[in-house]
Formats: sequence, structure tokens, C-alpha cells
Amino acid sequence: MFTIVLYFCGRKIPLFIGLYNYMKFQELNLSDSLLEALSFMGFEETTPIQEQAIPAIMDHKDLIASAQTGTGKTAAFILPVLNELAGKQYHETKVLVIVPTRELALQIDQQIQGFSYFTPVESIAIYGGGTGSEWDQQKRALTSGTEIIVATPGKLISHLNMGYVKFEHLKYLILDEADRMLDMGFHEDIQKIITYLPKDRQTLMFSATMPPKIRHLAAKILHNPVEISIGMSKPAEGVLQAAYLTHENQKTPLIINLIADKPEVKSILIFSSTKKKVSEIVRGLRGKGFQVEGISSDFEQSRREEVLRSFRSKRTRVLVATDVLSRGIDIKDIDIVINYDVPGDAEDYVHRVGRTARAASSGLAITLINERDMMSFSQIEELIGNEVMKLPLPDGLGEGPKWNPRPVRRSFHGKGQFRGKGKPRSRDGRKGNYRKNNR
Repeated sequence: MFTIVLYFCGRKIPLFIGLYNYMKFQELNLSDSLLEALSFMGFEETTPIQEQAIPAIMDHKDLIASAQTGTGKTAAFILPVLNELAGKQYHETKVLVIVPTRELALQIDQQIQGFSYFTPVESIAIYGGGTGSEWDQQKRALTSGTEIIVATPGKLISHLNMGYVKFEHLKYLILDEADRMLDMGFHEDIQKIITYLPKDRQTLMFSATMPPKIRHLAAKILHNPVEISIGMSKPAEGVLQAAYLTHENQKTPLIINLIADKPEVKSILIFSSTKKKVSEIVRGLRGKGFQVEGISSDFEQSRREEVLRSFRSKRTRVLVATDVLSRGIDIKDIDIVINYDVPGDAEDYVHRVGRTARAASSGLAITLINERDMMSFSQIEELIGNEVMKLPLPDGLGEGPKWNPRPVRRSFHGKGQFRGKGKPRSRDGRKGNYRKNNR
């Protein structure tokens, strides 16, 4: 056991992180071309999910795996697949990776390009929101046989409906962030896509959580799978978690106070519950001279990519986002994640704070809790098995509410429903359907 000490707001806070005996990638019998690419990218040791999943996949087993955000799941399924394909260029689609969002599709495609740099294997990300020329490029990839396709369900079905997609030589189906796809209402889309695929294939399912609906889907599409579970529903050990009890009008002044005199903090990611709040937070921080950008599903894809590039390169210090970024975006070296609002689902908290302390690093996650969200946050603490420390508000911001995690009566909100607990609701009031919600 070793100790990392983090200084925050004048306090010396120890973080204890357990030792893990990491395996070297050379021990996994990967091809020389992959090992060369891994060395070039600075990858030497496996994470636990990689150590367990890669041999099972190379042994041609179906797999269902759960692992928290930031544990290296992408490499866990891409490396063994690339190892199988590395010897030649097939000009046939061999691998289909299905993901819930455009951002995750782009991230995985970028990682594939890095891992496959010294191989002839090609890949493409297929997602919505692009131009006509991008549609044509996607069509060519699906008809000419690009080896690896990374796609969102809706866009892939649009191509499948045109009748030209060739999947007869597919060997691998990979579902990443499967729980999120079902939360977003993609269950029927996934089932439809599977009808276009060969039955003789290897199927790999990766999910951050393992609720009954995932078990049900796995039973339908997997054959005698190997099952792996790594640290489910717990923030990474390197994440220091803290919270402030605030009134709503204190939140933006509190953020300004926290980051104003900390030039060493280069990368700050703020999550809010709605697109409207993203705009309000951005205006408030820009008014104080901060380098800040907002991002939400309203943005054109090109603009979203531009904002993310600026944040990754540290040209933008603060990024304010809705939950579109809570999973699947590989942005390294984020110093602080701030939950402007308590997540509507306890599992979402784990994914949000997982944006910091990626892999073996450390980071800080702060949650701002108003009176209405105290009960929800106490449920989060119960889920993660840890009471998050509540810090006093800085001088000059006034008194915040007292910690009182009892149900607060919500205002009446149409057709016999109250605003409140449970699954986040879309604009039409239905649970679990995220396609038309306010993120």
C-alpha cells in the first residue's frame, strides 16, 4: 500500500491506493505489430479487465464483462480482435462494434487506429449528424468491406434499411456500454441489427453495470459466455470525492471561488442536468474571464469535435456538458469533475466522477447538493458504500442548507406525477427513453 497526498482548499487529504501486480502486454501472446504499436503509445502493463478479458477472447469465447469507467475496456476487446486480423487485409467486414453515442464511436475508432498502426487493418466510425459526403464515405466502407465498423444503432439501421450492407463474413459482434444503450431505448434496434449478422460469430458484451435487463439480453445473444466483473458500481480508488451543500444561486459563485486562484488546475469538467443550465454556467464563468466552452446534443457534430479537441489540448480550461459526456469520452488528465447537479441516477454518478482518475491516476470529484437533491445523494452514498465528505462553503458565499437527506415534497407536475426520484424522464414523461430528453 502507498499513499498519495492531495492538497485542496488548504487541506492535506491522503488518498490510499492499493497495489496491483500488473501483467505485461508481452505476456499475452499478442502479435509483434500490436506490441510495437502499444510500445509506441506508451502502454506497457495491462489493467485487470485487460488481463482477464484478452485471453478469454483470444480463446474464442463469448464474453460478458462489467467494469467501471476508465479501466481500459476498449483495449480489452480491440487488442485480441486486432491480433486475429493483424496478418492480412481482408477487404471484408469482420468486426462490428455497437456503441450508444457518436462520441464513443469516434473515441473507439481513434484508439483502433492507434493500436492498428503497424497492421493493414482499417476501421471507420459510423454515426449520425454528418453531411452527405460522410454518408457516402460510410456507404463505401460498408460495401467495400472495411474490417472494423464502429457504429451507433440508429445510423447503422439507416444503412441496413438501404440493403447494401455486407455482414456475411462478420466474425465479431461487440456491444460496448450495453447498459447505456438499453437506457437510451436501443433494445429493439440492437435486436434488429443482430438479425442481419451471421449466427456463427463471437459476441462480446461490455457494460459498466449489470442490471437484469442486461442479463436478459445476454441470455439471448451470448453462447456459454465467460463472465468477468471488475469493480462494478464503485468510483475508481484514485478519485477523491467531496460535496458542498448549496442553495441553487450559490452554485456558480462557488465554482468561480474554487477555481479562480488555482492556475495549476488545467482541466475542469462540469456536468449539468440540462442544456439550458449549460448555457447559464458558461455565461457566468465567461463573465469572470475563464476559458470555458459548453457542449450538448444541440451542437453540430463538427462543432462538438472542435470543442472536445480544444479541451483535450488544454486550450479550453473548463468544459461544461450535459450527460452526453458522462460515459465513453476518453479525455485524459482531467483534474476536477464537478457535478453542478446531483445525477438523476446513482449509477450515473459513478460514470461522471470516472472522467477523472483515469486508470491509475488520481483526481477530484465535487458534487453541489441543494435541498431537493439531498435524498438522491444519500442514495448514491449507499450505492458506493462510502459517505462523501461535506466541505464548508468558502467565506463570502453565505450559509448553505443543512444536511437533511429526507424526502422533499416536489411540486405537482402534470397528469398526476410529481417531479422526483427514479429514472430520469424525457419530455414526454416516459421513463428510460433518452432520445427526446433534455440532455
